[in-house]
Amino acid sequence: MTYDLTGRLLVVVDLDGVTAKAGLMDRCARALDLPGWFGHNWDALVDSLSDHTVWPDGAVERGLLVVVRGWRAYAAARPEEWRTAQDVFAEAADRTPSLTVALALGGTSEQCSDRPG
Repeated sequence: MTYDLTGRLLVVVDLDGVTAKAGLMDRCARALDLPGWFGHNWDALVDSLSDHTVWPDGAVERGLLVVVRGWRAYAAARPEEWRTAQDVFAEAADRTPSLTVALALGGTSEQCSDRPG
């Protein structure tokens, strides 16, 4: 299956240095420029990601591509929270065809310590 993501508004959520849910919520709120009433919880995040009215300017017309990078330390520190975060990203993308959330595998100077070899 092929997806054409050309032309979508790109927002990068950089989780480098984040090791807890509060940090993830703060980074998402800043990167997506979410309103002050954003609740900083899982339900609020899925609602905000799938709500066109709070998307950055131009995203409604073009579609939104959210790239999450620097997430490995968070995933290692809080594996259950990270699974929940992935479920939230997936649910928002499933609700909203013009939203794509991608997890970047590179882009950080940290090495994954549980990698074999």
